[in-house]
Amino acid sequence: MSSPKRPHQHSSRLKPAAPLTPYGNRPMVTPIVHAVNYEYLNFEVLRQITDGEVDGYTYHRDDNPTVRAVECQIARLEGAEDCVVCTSGMAACTMVYLTYLRAGDHLLLFHDIYGAHYKVSLILERLGVDITWVDAADWRNLAKHIRPNTRMIFLETPSNPLCKVVDIRAVRKMADRVGAMLVVDNTFATPFHQHPLELGAHLVVHSATKALGGHNDLMAGAIAGSKDDYDKLWFTRQAIGTTLDAYSASLLERGLKTFPLRAERMAQNALAVANHLAKCPGISNLRYPGLKSDEGHRAAVRQMRNGYGGMMAFDVGRTQADAKRFVSALKTIRHAVSLGSTESLICIPFLTTMLYMPPERRTSFGVRPHSVRLSVGVEPIADLLADLDQALRRIPQAKSRKRNPPTGPQPATAS
Repeated sequence: MSSPKRPHQHSSRLKPAAPLTPYGNRPMVTPIVHAVNYEYLNFEVLRQITDGEVDGYTYHRDDNPTVRAVECQIARLEGAEDCVVCTSGMAACTMVYLTYLRAGDHLLLFHDIYGAHYKVSLILERLGVDITWVDAADWRNLAKHIRPNTRMIFLETPSNPLCKVVDIRAVRKMADRVGAMLVVDNTFATPFHQHPLELGAHLVVHSATKALGGHNDLMAGAIAGSKDDYDKLWFTRQAIGTTLDAYSASLLERGLKTFPLRAERMAQNALAVANHLAKCPGISNLRYPGLKSDEGHRAAVRQMRNGYGGMMAFDVGRTQADAKRFVSALKTIRHAVSLGSTESLICIPFLTTMLYMPPERRTSFGVRPHSVRLSVGVEPIADLLADLDQALRRIPQAKSRKRNPPTGPQPATAS
């Protein structure tokens, strides 16, 4: 069923905003428009807006000029025709499910996506959607899970929390066998390092709370794709009321101004941290796509650019008590959930981001009770390495023996 006509068609979607003064100059910052509703000049203007003849605004749940400005910027970053911004990353994911899935459809999800998807999957199953969960490490065998009624494949690469890399082009070829949609969560990689639409994804999803915003002070989600997808997703957002507030949109726009600089620094720091940790006693199962020894490195070289992002995962010691001791001893790196911010953040997924899952599911795809997820920030690299070293000295086996092979991974070079 096609979506009804939208109140405004945004004929100048990705063009610069019109001047806001009679003199033709523009403010350097998009104004924060807090208005919920807008007074109509006359009935003819109302008709032109509702018929889509002119751009215009009627009610905040429909759209907002501050929100619209940041949508255009994210669309440009992702190389998309358009973008819908909403209230959170999970709101964005849920909007995708509600827009494109119906009872009887089959959805393929990877275990290695943000844990809250598990809760949403329970709702989707109540609505009649059939769901299969797959380990991201087994993406090469994904075809055996695809059915004639597979409507959507949703993946995150690098994955959350174990940073497994899934070959987007290869999965798109599998999806095309049954005409399934491919949706890629690009939160870990960010558009600085990866453009899923160029690689074959139909839609790209972001928790803009993370690296796009970058300062731990806003919550937002984004979905980038075609103009047709924008219209469908706009209808869902307007219907369920997940339009972002203007102030958060302004904070997000501010974050985007420094996003390339932050993303570059984070990737540089993360590669240095990963190479350092690869030589440290007490560290095992280190996963970072930029390491040549990482099993996802070859795929990462093919589909990532400008480095490999700021996220990594590894096991500390032998027990959760070891991991807790290590995290508690850190001083520069902060113990907190979320990721992609200027500050380096660390957490134990088993105790935080995966609490949405039953305990037996949390360890079914490689996460262990003593696994940690590290989001590397923009601090001086010497400070980060020193902090990691002093915290590792609190782990008994870190003092006594080396847990990684002596021929540890070497720095990677981008292709």
